[in-house]
Amino acid sequence: MSNKLAVLIINEMVIFPNNEVRIEYDNIYDKNIIDIVDKINDDLMLIVNPINNDISGVEAFPNYGVLGRLKLKINVPNGKTRIVIEGIKRVEIFSYEEEGYFYKANYKDITYIETNDDKNYYDILLKSLNKYINKVPYMGNAIVTQLTKVNTLNELCDLIASFLPINYESKKKYITTVEPIKRAKFLIEDMKKDLKFVELEQQIEKEVEDELNETQKEYFLREKIKAMQKELGEVSSKDDEVELFEKKLKKLKCNSKVKEKIKREINRYQNLNINSPELGMIREYLDWMLNLPWNNYTKDINDLNKVKSILDASHYALDEVKNRILEYLAVKQNTNNLRSPIICLVGPPGVGKTSLALSIAKSLGRKTAKISVGGINDEAEIVGHRRTYIGANPGRIIQGIRKAGSTNPVFIIDEIDKMTKDFKGDPASSLLEVLDPEQNSKFSDHYIEEEFDLSKVFFIATANYVEQIPYELRDRLEIINISSYTEYEKFDIVKKHLIPRELEEHGLTSLQVQISDDALMCIIRNYTKEAGVRELQRVIATLFRKLVKKLLLEKDIVFYNIEENNLEEFLGKKKYFYMETSKKDEIGVVNGMAYTVFGGDILPIEVTLFKGTGKLILTGSLGEVMQESCQIALSYIKANMKKFHINSKLLEENDIHIHVPEGAVNKDGPSAGITITTALISLLVDKAVPKTVAMTGEITLRGRVLAIGGLKEKVIGAHRAGIKTIILPLENEKDLAEIPEEIKKDLKFIFVKNYGDIFKRLF
Repeated sequence: MSNKLAVLIINEMVIFPNNEVRIEYDNIYDKNIIDIVDKINDDLMLIVNPINNDISGVEAFPNYGVLGRLKLKINVPNGKTRIVIEGIKRVEIFSYEEEGYFYKANYKDITYIETNDDKNYYDILLKSLNKYINKVPYMGNAIVTQLTKVNTLNELCDLIASFLPINYESKKKYITTVEPIKRAKFLIEDMKKDLKFVELEQQIEKEVEDELNETQKEYFLREKIKAMQKELGEVSSKDDEVELFEKKLKKLKCNSKVKEKIKREINRYQNLNINSPELGMIREYLDWMLNLPWNNYTKDINDLNKVKSILDASHYALDEVKNRILEYLAVKQNTNNLRSPIICLVGPPGVGKTSLALSIAKSLGRKTAKISVGGINDEAEIVGHRRTYIGANPGRIIQGIRKAGSTNPVFIIDEIDKMTKDFKGDPASSLLEVLDPEQNSKFSDHYIEEEFDLSKVFFIATANYVEQIPYELRDRLEIINISSYTEYEKFDIVKKHLIPRELEEHGLTSLQVQISDDALMCIIRNYTKEAGVRELQRVIATLFRKLVKKLLLEKDIVFYNIEENNLEEFLGKKKYFYMETSKKDEIGVVNGMAYTVFGGDILPIEVTLFKGTGKLILTGSLGEVMQESCQIALSYIKANMKKFHINSKLLEENDIHIHVPEGAVNKDGPSAGITITTALISLLVDKAVPKTVAMTGEITLRGRVLAIGGLKEKVIGAHRAGIKTIILPLENEKDLAEIPEEIKKDLKFIFVKNYGDIFKRLF
């Protein structure tokens, strides 16, 4: 008769028939156990041990297992779940089936027919067990009390196998061996082997003990270990390790306080019993202390021109951060004693923050260490675990220093704005000591327990949003904003950096392929939409892959020129389209200017009115700031209706609807005030604003026009959309220096201080 049950797969533990085992598991990680325990029928399950500790497929599972029963399941206070499983009997499994995240198996019972040989082996095995118990000191009386409950050779074999101190692989052998007589022979052999080892150990103890007296206990222990290791064929010993530690200590460049601490730990290690659980902890601690670069400095490249050329070769533009590095080196050369700066590069994904930090390390000739703190919620990850338990380790800062192998590396801390805080602590607060120039010369890791000088480390943190960096941490950082690349900057990057790199990676040369400037600009505008150049690099790689295939398939083609009109052959239809100006001048429609993480664009604002009671309706997924801008604009107009020649009845007897396309895209920001005001006045005075005019700026209730950010990106986006005249706040006149000359020459800029200036020009 066959049955089907869920399969519980376990490693490093064997459950025998007529035996109970307690298991504790974690609700987060031990998914296999959870699935089985939650889905078993009548508390029954099949328990199997993989053949080679591999659970990748049913071929890794044995033909025999144990029918088990779940006897108890309770949640314990440490967040884990405890279960008690009873092994009932050995069964034969003849097929496995995968069901979701776990397996089920068909099995049948195994029938034992006891013979006279079984009874004879029962007696022989029992005698061997009694002899074994009498001679082996670590076999307790628990097995003796259980012997009264077994009557057959099969039960006796399983009982002894569950108590015998043998390894996991041997115990698996007892489960998959069906015949009781075979198991009895294996057990007798295993007990004999263990007895020989015990006799050998006793002989070694006697040989050592004969040479020593009571006053030489320490020496006795050492000699005993040496004799055992000699017998086992092991060469190394604790004495050899102590000797190695002392040699490393002599060569170590560190202060006297640290050396004294290491000496004390070496002495503790030397005097500890070989079986002490603390031995491994001290060995690990000594390994860390002796391999940290306490005073191992690398020499900076002092040639400023060389540093500048390395930075320019790896990254286009980013002048602010490059100049900061050159300033640091210049002052360092001038004073010969300068703390390393702690810089935080803030910008959208893909603009090259991490790669720039790596280039800085290369340009300075320093080693690098890099960690990511995104998602970290345990402060011990930063300042280390205290040496109170096995498995404790230093924090990521000390780990990074050791990997770098120098005391003054460039240390990159990625995603500093994505740390979280919970009951385990606040890792951002722990970083204060690391990133504070006044404190980090005496940084103390909980594991190392000695001060480590981090003042020579060049820390470079990266973040996407400066607002998400905790204020107290932000106060320690020198923030350098890296804005998204404009399409003209991307154009230079792709020509100077990406295309040469991708040509080399795809085995092509500039003699085989040429990409026109128009095609490149089309790729940037219509096939990518991002702040950085990651997607652009992937698109160029896709283009070259398809081109390589074409060149190899069509042998007669040796050169290919990629133009805008044949891009679709390689990259398919265009994916992205920017907002375009209206075909004609329209009343109540005015072009605003938007700045997104993907660059600049125009933002047409539409206004209409209809019979109502003077309500204001807002649509277009507007954020709180833009909603307030709409209310301010309407209030400003109502307060100045005579000045703008507006009939008050229009506002009293009609509802006004303001819409910002596209409705599915969220929009927010304090720079749409004058655009909204102009669109409203255009509607109320029944006069259109030219479609070639765009504007940006916030407005106050008194009509003052406030400065805005992202001017460079906004102007480039407006230029791309065909705008000819741009109205800007007077305070932004200084920012025109950032805009490329080839764009400025095509545009007319009008700077205003009050909205009255705009009204005079347009209406």
